[in-house]
Formats: sequence, structure tokens, C-alpha cells
Amino acid sequence: MLGAAILLLLADWEPGQALERTAFQTADPYSARVNTRADVAIVYGFDRDLPSRVKSWKDRGYRVHFMTGVAWGNYQDYLYGRWDGVNHEDEVQTQLDGAKIGHGGDVYYMSPGATYGKYLCVGVKKAIDAGVDAIHLEEPEFWARGGYAPGFKREWEAYYHEPWQAPDSSPDARWRASKLMYFLYRRALGHVFDYVKAYDAAHHANIRCYVPTHSLLNYAHWHIVSPESSLARIEGCDGYIAQVWTGTARTPNVFRGITRERTFDTAFLEYGAMQNIVRATGRRVWYLADPIEDDPNHDWGDYRRNYEACVTASLLQPEVWRYEVVPWPNRVFYDKYPAVGNPKQRVGIPAEYGSELQIVFNALKDMNQPHVSWDSGTRGIGVVIGDSLMFQRGNPSASDGDMSHIYGLALPLLERGIPIEPVQLESVVLPGYLNHVRTLLMTYEGMKPLSPEVHDALAKWVRGGGRLFFVDDDGDPYNAVREWWNTGALSYKSPRQDLFARLGLTGREGVQPVGSGFVDWIRQSPSALARDRFGDETLVRALRNAGAGPEERSAIVLYRGPYVIAAGMEGTHLPPTTLRGRYLNLFDASLAVDIDPVIQPGAHRFLLRLGGVPVKPALLASAGSVARVISSRDAWTGVIEGIQDIPAIVALRSLRPPSSVMVAGVATEAWTYDESSKVLWIRLAGSSGSQRINVSLAPKPKSG
Repeated sequence: MLGAAILLLLADWEPGQALERTAFQTADPYSARVNTRADVAIVYGFDRDLPSRVKSWKDRGYRVHFMTGVAWGNYQDYLYGRWDGVNHEDEVQTQLDGAKIGHGGDVYYMSPGATYGKYLCVGVKKAIDAGVDAIHLEEPEFWARGGYAPGFKREWEAYYHEPWQAPDSSPDARWRASKLMYFLYRRALGHVFDYVKAYDAAHHANIRCYVPTHSLLNYAHWHIVSPESSLARIEGCDGYIAQVWTGTARTPNVFRGITRERTFDTAFLEYGAMQNIVRATGRRVWYLADPIEDDPNHDWGDYRRNYEACVTASLLQPEVWRYEVVPWPNRVFYDKYPAVGNPKQRVGIPAEYGSELQIVFNALKDMNQPHVSWDSGTRGIGVVIGDSLMFQRGNPSASDGDMSHIYGLALPLLERGIPIEPVQLESVVLPGYLNHVRTLLMTYEGMKPLSPEVHDALAKWVRGGGRLFFVDDDGDPYNAVREWWNTGALSYKSPRQDLFARLGLTGREGVQPVGSGFVDWIRQSPSALARDRFGDETLVRALRNAGAGPEERSAIVLYRGPYVIAAGMEGTHLPPTTLRGRYLNLFDASLAVDIDPVIQPGAHRFLLRLGGVPVKPALLASAGSVARVISSRDAWTGVIEGIQDIPAIVALRSLRPPSSVMVAGVATEAWTYDESSKVLWIRLAGSSGSQRINVSLAPKPKSG
């Protein structure tokens, strides 16, 4: 009976878990060393141990989802024909030189044939039978250097009704190969979505399907094709996990002619790109951040700085409040990486970083805040991106290797404290999608429209008062690929010409009024602007000359209820922003109080504003998840549980200092009270189980 009582207690650890606010993924059964106390444990891989792994996390009070790879996995049964009696080795993604694109051993990236998605359904059924609540089908990825496998050639002939062409033989062949790669993974995922939807109907279930995926910007940058925004328009797809982390966001880009890592900037645009896929579709998106990254050779200081940059960028998207707090906790809390200042010495996670992570994990559960306000540069400015950014990434005539056709438009504004947002080209046709956007920056260098309907939607938006800045020199060789703007009754040399015709414009450069709005054609390459030391000024000057602002800030600051998220920008000459008041620093393992913090250029801050002092002690923040709280005027009690061996801390707001603090029934002196801030800090050693904290407050001082 005692064991059953314990399980009941754990299952009711925190009522908010039903909200599925935070998650993590793991291939392992429950372990106290990775007990993040997130709401959801996403169990990875459909091996024979799947049911027991699912049960181990459920028994500890977690909701459980399932994840498997789409592009690769231990799918040898399919590869070698043990599943259906047909050998599928000809479906392995293959390069020009005949080399297979692998993920280690005989795990390969697949060029999915007609039955591949149906094979994935076999594993999905195992997960559903094990009792999971949702399915995650991660990373549908086709490398642009692929496209030479016999299976891909066969699919080409079936799709285009013409002989296969080597993707590197012409821009047109590259474009058509990429479109086919895009289609093949959309088809495979569609098979799984259809299977789960049929299961739901037959069993009155509600199994949700998500696609964890890199952002469109990263996939294009890394020369990968994926179905991206098209999935949000397939019935059965409930949303995405935005796989944005240091490894993607540190990819260098160019600003003012300088190529370097800009982790915050890139992450901000990547998260924004994922949010704008689901905007106006009713789909859900989770944001991922990784405390380390795939490259194991950076030191702990590097991981920590870049993690904070990514978390800050994710929090500056107030419409999103669900997070995958860590993708592989085992490698964070078990593995060793270079020590700060001594790259030859590998050490485990520093205690203060482990505590900081627990603080952030817990704070992320509280981001569904109804009151949101900005202190930033001009809002309502977007940069247009489209899925076809992935279609021009291989030989011949690959688009700019640094993605400057996009970053050359976005960074001049973002670096001036203007929270520019990516606007998904395929989504502009959705009702109300552009309602909040006043100004758009756009180019067809590096991407093209996949349908004429987007031009009708853009023309309607401009006539209604939109301001479109089209930055393009018409020099992209992919303007001539066989597509709708030069087929049938249309014979335009570029899709820009079709857009301008629908706007009633001539080919004249400069500002031209259209209805209540206008179009400004800046006939320059955005990639060239990025490589020009003063190219950003050229772009900003054009906006100002046309009456489109923008107003700059030295920092982007967002208030989400009591939380303050701030990023100091480096592209402006304005003085640093100062936040007035007292704040708890959530990027600090000691949860120190910051008074009037100054947001310097390059700084990333996650703060909790200290408002009025409540009559009863109130939990502010903690490293370790706190539940079953009871608070009165004279006492506070709670139960904390966290990651084994990682120091814990609890910060309470209290009118009075404690007379005693007890942890697990034992008095402790490991506490500090700050009279000026009315904050009580209680420090605890990491524990493999839950610990009860009892605080008794000192008596009220007698008056006069």
C-alpha cells in the first residue's frame, strides 16, 4: 500500500503538468540524474524496451510522448526487406560519386519510397499501444547533395513523367530535384498522419502528431530540403517542435561585411520563422533550447553563453509558451566537456550551471502570461521567407552560401533593436495573416514563389496600406526555371515581374504608390548589401526616405507578466538601456538581486521583477521543481524535487526573515535573508528524491 501511495503522490506531483508546458526527450528509462520535472517525457525509439521505458516515466508522474526519426533510424527491417520482402537499399540518399549518406554504420538517410511512411506506422503503433499521448516524427531531411539514388530516379520519372536529370546539371534540374525531395517527405509523413487519424477515429482517442524540425532558415543554410510549412496544411499534423539551439544558431552570417557567429540574432530569426509557420493555423509550436550542442569540443562557458542567448531569443516570442527544455539530458548531466580555461581537461557540468538550468526549466513553465508589453524599436516589420529557400542550395549556381539574401535584409533592422519577424510566403494567403504587419522586406534572390496566389494576397495587402520594399537586382539564374510564371499564358522572365503586374506597376525603380500603400523597388542584391560595410545604412535610409521609420533601440525588451527578457543589440550607437527597479536574475545560480540593471550590447537577461511584498511568503523561483505549497502569514511549506547531485535553491518573497528552516525534517543554516529586497534564499544539496522544506517566520516586531 505504501508503494501505491507514493506513486499516487508522484502522479499528482503538479496539477499544471496536464498543460504540457515543458518537455524533454530521452532514449533511456527514468533516472534521478535526469529528473528535470518537466511536464512531458518524450521517449525516443521503438525498440522492444519501449513499453517498459514509457512505464518508467509514467510511474514518476510524467506525461509521456514518443519520438522517432523520419529521415534515419534503426530501420534495417525496411532497408533489407525483412518487413515487406522487398529490398529498399536503393532508397538510401546517394551523392554524385555514388557514396551513401549515412548516420553511422548501416543507418542511412532515406530517400523515402512509396511504402516508407507505411513502415514508420508500424513503430508508431507500438508507441500508441504502449500508452503514449502524442507522436513526434523528427527531422524529415533530404540532403541537397543527394538525388542520385536509383529509388530517387524512379520517383522522378513517376512525379515529372520525364527522364531523371542529374540535379547538378542545371538550375532547372536542381530546382526540380529539390521540389521532389520536398514532396517525398511530405508524402511519408502524410501516411503516418493518416494512420494516427484513423486510429483516433476507431478508438475515440486523441493522439497528437508533431514534427520536431530545424527552422527553414537553418535547413536552407545547411543545404537540406524538408517539407516545412506545407505540413501545417496537412490534416493530422498538430504542430512542431522548433529545433533551434547553439549548433544551428551559431552558424556564421554576414553583417556590415563581417562574417561571424551571431547566435542571438540567428536564433531570434529561427524561432520567429517557426512561429510564423503556425500563425493563423491553430497549430502548436514548442521551442527547444539545448544547454550544450552536438559538437562536444566547446567548453562549458561557451555552451552556457550560447544557451542563454538562445533562451533569450525564444522568450522574445510571446505567443509561444511551450518548451522542450533539453533534448538529451543524459549528455548534459552525465557527459564531460572541456573545462573553461583548460580545453585539454574534460569535466562534468559545473554545479552553478546545473543549478541555473533547473531555474530556467522551472521558470519556463510560467510563460503563459496574459499581460505582455514591449520596449523595443519599431514593430510590425517583417522579412519574407519561403520554403523554396531550400531549393537553390546545390550546384550549379547555388545561392549565397551565407544566406545573405535573407540576413542582408533582416540584420540591419534587428541589430538596431527592431524585432523584425520572418513572414512565411506560403502563409500570406491565410485570412488575417498579414493584419499585424505594416512593412515587408522581400527579395526573390535565393527563393521563388510556389504559387501565383501569394502574389494576389500580397497585392491586396499593399493596396490596403502595406509598405513593400522589394530588394532585388533580377540577377538570380533560378528566375528562369520552369515554373508557373513562365508557363502557359504567363511568360515573365522572373516572378517579380508577375508580382509587379498584379500590383499594376511598371519596372521602374523607387517608390510607387499602390492603393493606400506603396512599393519601393531597391534594385540591388541583398547579398551584396550584406557584404558592403555600409550596406545596412543603404537599406535603413531607403525605409526612412519612404516614410517607413524605423525607430531604433539599444535593446529589445519584453515584459511577460512579472518576467523581463532583454537583449542588448550591437548595431546601434544609442546608449545602453537601463531597467529601473529590483529583479531576480534567473540566469544566475544564486538567484541574485539586480538593482537597475544596465543592458549592455551583447547582453542577454532573463529577470523576474520584484513587485509588492505579499502578506504570505510566496515562491519566486527555484532550482528544482517545487510543489504542494502551503503558505500562511507565519509559515511556508513546500516539497522540492530535482536532478540528483545538482545543487538546489529556493527563493521566497517574505515580509520577515525566518526563525527556523528545516529540510527533510532537519534544521539547516543554509539560508540567507535580504531585508532590503525581502527575499529569502534556501540552499539545498541535490537529492535523488523529494525533500520537504518547512519555514517558520520570525515573530512580527512589536510596534512602538
